[in-house]
Amino acid sequence: MAGNSFGQLFKITTFGESHGKAIGVIIDGCPPNISIDEDFIQSELDKRRPGQSKITTQRKESDTAQILSGVFEGKSTGTPIAILIPNEDQRSKDYSHISDKYRPSHADYTYQQKYGIRDYRGGGRSSARETAARVAAGAIAKLYLKSQGIDIFAHVSAVGTLEAPNLDTTNLATLLDVRENNIARCADPATANEMIDLIDKVRKAGDTIGGKISTIVRGVPVGLGEPVFDKLHADLGKAMLSINAVHGFEYGSGFSGSAMQGSEHNDIFVQEEGRVRTRTNFSGGIQGGISNGMDILFRTAFKPVATIMRDQETLNEAGDSTTISGKGRHDPCVVSRAVIIVEAMTALVLADHLLRFKAYR
Repeated sequence: MAGNSFGQLFKITTFGESHGKAIGVIIDGCPPNISIDEDFIQSELDKRRPGQSKITTQRKESDTAQILSGVFEGKSTGTPIAILIPNEDQRSKDYSHISDKYRPSHADYTYQQKYGIRDYRGGGRSSARETAARVAAGAIAKLYLKSQGIDIFAHVSAVGTLEAPNLDTTNLATLLDVRENNIARCADPATANEMIDLIDKVRKAGDTIGGKISTIVRGVPVGLGEPVFDKLHADLGKAMLSINAVHGFEYGSGFSGSAMQGSEHNDIFVQEEGRVRTRTNFSGGIQGGISNGMDILFRTAFKPVATIMRDQETLNEAGDSTTISGKGRHDPCVVSRAVIIVEAMTALVLADHLLRFKAYR
C-alpha cells in the first residue's frame, strides 16, 4: 500500500491499524534543537482521543505517546522522530457480523477490490484511528511553528444547519479557552449548547450528522507556497481531504466568492504600521498560491459518519443482498474530535512549506 507518507522536507509516515497492537508515526526532517514538550504532545492527543464526552465514541483509549527516537534531553536532534501509540481497547468481536458484508459509504468494498484483502475490524488502515498518529506529528510541527511565531486555531463552526456567527478573532488565546470549555469545541458558547443538544438528539435516534470546521492561521510570513503544482492552498486542500470523512474544502471567500464581482472581491493593498496588508481578505491569506502575510482562512466540511445504528440494505462479498446494522462504539458527529486533526494537518503543511521557503534563503 502506497500513500502513507506526507510532506517533502518535513515528512511523516504513519503506520498501524485500528485493531492492531499500535499505531505510530515517523517524522523525518524536523529541525534540530526544537524544544519537544511531551506534555504538550499528550495534551493534543487528549483532544482527539475517543471516549471524552457523551457526543463521541465510547471507545476508551489513553492514546499515550511513546517517543522512541530523535529526541535527546528535551530537544530534537535532527534525526527521525519515532512515536508509538499502543491500542488498548479494541473490541474486534463488534465487527464479526460484517466480515463478509460491505458497510454503506465505508471503504470495505473499495479496499477489497483494490487489494483483494481487507481488515474488517474497525476498517483497519481506513479507520480514523490512524489520525492519532497525525496529531502526534502535528504537535511537533506546532512546536516548530510556535518558535517561528506562527499560531493555528480551529473550531467547530457548524453542525448540520446550525452555524456559529462570525467571531472576533483578535485574541486567539481567548477563543481557544472558550472552545475547550465545551464538548462541541465551538468558540461561540450559545451555538455550542445548541450543537450539543442536536448531536445528542441525533445519537439517540441511532443516526449521525455532519459539520464544518473553520481555521485561522496567524503569523505566516509572505512567501510560503511553491507554484505551480504545490500552491499553499492546494497542499492545504490535499491535507484536509486526506482526513477521514472530509468532503469539502474552501479557503478565503470560497464558493461564495463565485457569486461576487471583481470590484467587490479584489483585496486592495494598503500600508499599515510599515507593512503591506490588504484591506479585505477574500483571498484567505494566499494569492497566486503564495502566502501574502495576512491571516490564512479556510473551512473544512465533514460528512455524517457512515456507521449508523439502524438496519440498512447492502451486499455481501458474494454479491447477495443482505441487511447490516451498526454495532460497537462510533461517533454520532466527528467534528468535535476532528478539530485537532485539522490543526495538526495544517501544521504539517506549514512546517513543510516553511522549511522549503528557508531553503531558498
